[in-house]
Amino acid sequence: MSKIKMNIPLVEIDGDEMTRIIWKMIKDILIEPYVELKSEYYDLGLENRDKTDDQVTIDSAMAIKKYGVGVKCATITPNAQRVEEYKLKKMWKSPNGTIRALLDGTVFRAPIIAQSIKPFVKTWEKPIVIARHAYGDVYKDVEFHATSAGKAELVFTSESGEVSRQTIHDFDGPGIILGMHNTDDSIKSFARACFNYALDQKIDLWFSTKDTISKIYDHRFKDIFAEIFENEYKDKFEANNIEYFYTLIDDVVARIVRSEGGMLWACKNYDGDVMSDMVASAFGSLAMMTSVLVSPDGKFEYEAAHGTVTRHYYKHLKGEETSTNSMATIFAWTGALKKRGELDGINELVEFAEKLEKASIDTIEKGIMTKDLAQLSEVEEKKIVNTEDFLKEIRKNFDN
Repeated sequence: MSKIKMNIPLVEIDGDEMTRIIWKMIKDILIEPYVELKSEYYDLGLENRDKTDDQVTIDSAMAIKKYGVGVKCATITPNAQRVEEYKLKKMWKSPNGTIRALLDGTVFRAPIIAQSIKPFVKTWEKPIVIARHAYGDVYKDVEFHATSAGKAELVFTSESGEVSRQTIHDFDGPGIILGMHNTDDSIKSFARACFNYALDQKIDLWFSTKDTISKIYDHRFKDIFAEIFENEYKDKFEANNIEYFYTLIDDVVARIVRSEGGMLWACKNYDGDVMSDMVASAFGSLAMMTSVLVSPDGKFEYEAAHGTVTRHYYKHLKGEETSTNSMATIFAWTGALKKRGELDGINELVEFAEKLEKASIDTIEKGIMTKDLAQLSEVEEKKIVNTEDFLKEIRKNFDN
């Protein structure tokens, strides 16, 4: 059988640790036997990021702007321990944060549903999609450790030279200070992305902040969403019989747990980071969560919603067998290939990606799965397989 040909490259962004190993396995076993893969490759492994002073991360984002579709492996955001372990020049920033900021996109995360894996929250019958604002807040913050008593101030100098000054705190001893920001333009892009996604999927949109406490910062998010909805989307939502709903984040958490699911939950940057992990875990596994970054001008970056699976990587280095769930990484590839096919009018590529997703889910439904899912699955007869064998079983299903 001849391979499916591609016209325009995907931006392929490699990563770290166990997910880097799985990345190559997926390409070797599930992609390249069927697709004449055309990609522009960027190595965001921590060693190469350090070697290039993180320029490779910026280059990969620029490539997504150029080609329109990227697929990204999980990467390490180094802390002090990682700096020492990898002998890094400095504590480089989150590559995801850098790419999100450069593309000014919104991250949509949705669970991969297998009927045999029931959510821990028994009322959840439909997927819950998390929309995460992908710019600013603590991910673009400025931090300071005050080592003595003193005054911390918030100072803004306008273009015309007018100075506004507010006291943050009068310290009578050491303490810490955090400064963060967002922009109206980015919040507007986020709002429109959420409204458009809800319309496309015909699902209700819930948005949450903490505007009762953050009476200017969070309230600005609330006001921009409300204004855009009233002026641009209200009639469209009513025509599609869907709802836009705003409330405080603590109220949404309580409502979500009691709901049947089936909504798009829009969150600020940090809230979305935390809540997407909560939703993924409650649906079964972090490795069963898809993630796509969508920019305002229609660029797409697909990735798994989980980390680099460090513990399994250390086992792998010792030559020990691992049973690492690769579903989210498979769906990152299929999502990117599907979008590339849609944009380029290659129906074969779209059909291939959809067939591979079905084969992956069918493998789990047949009782063949990695160790993490075996603890959750309601299939009576289960066969626990290692990482590579799971991919080979998916290929068998695909070929049949």
